[in-house]
Amino acid sequence: MTKFFLGTLLVLFGTGTIRAQQYKPIDQGSAIDFQIKNFGFNTKGSFSGLDGTITWDAKDPAKSVFDVSIGAATITTDNDMRDGHLRGDTYFDVTQYPRIRMVSTSVTEKGGHYIFHGKLTIKSTTKDLEFPFIATPMGEDYIFKGEFTINRKDFGVGGSSTISNDLRVSLTVLAKRQ
Repeated sequence: MTKFFLGTLLVLFGTGTIRAQQYKPIDQGSAIDFQIKNFGFNTKGSFSGLDGTITWDAKDPAKSVFDVSIGAATITTDNDMRDGHLRGDTYFDVTQYPRIRMVSTSVTEKGGHYIFHGKLTIKSTTKDLEFPFIATPMGEDYIFKGEFTINRKDFGVGGSSTISNDLRVSLTVLAKRQ
C-alpha cells in the first residue's frame, strides 16, 4: 500500500515538473555572422567566444531565458588590418568592452517560430532588440537560428565613413544541454 501511495504521489507531482532545461551555447557548431556594406560592397565577418546560459522550454516559451555573450575581440573579416581597426576604440573598443551581450526579457511564439524580446549591449550602450528565431532539437541539444539588423551608430560603433549604418547579424547557436 505504501508503494502504491508513493507511486501515486510521484505521478501527481511528476506531471507538474518544470520542463525548462538549462543549455550552454558553444562555439563548435555555431556561427555568429554579420554583413555590412563598405564602399558599396558587402563585407562579411564573424564573432566567436560564445558564453552564457539558455533556459529553454519549447512547450512554454514564456519560461525561456537567454543570457548569451560573445567575445568582441574575436571579430574577424579575413583582413587582419581591418580586424585590428575594428577592435580599436573607434569601433568595438575591445580592451574596455570585451563582451557583446544579449539578454532576453521575454520569449513568445508566433506562427511556427519564436520571437526574442530583449536587450543587446555593445560597448556601454544597451538597446531593445526583437527578432524571430527557430529552435531545432538535436537529441538533447538545440540549434537556435535567427537574424536581425541593427544600426551600428546606435551603439557608438564607428564614426562617419563609407561604411553603412545598417549591420545584418545572422545567428546559428548550438546549445548543449547541461
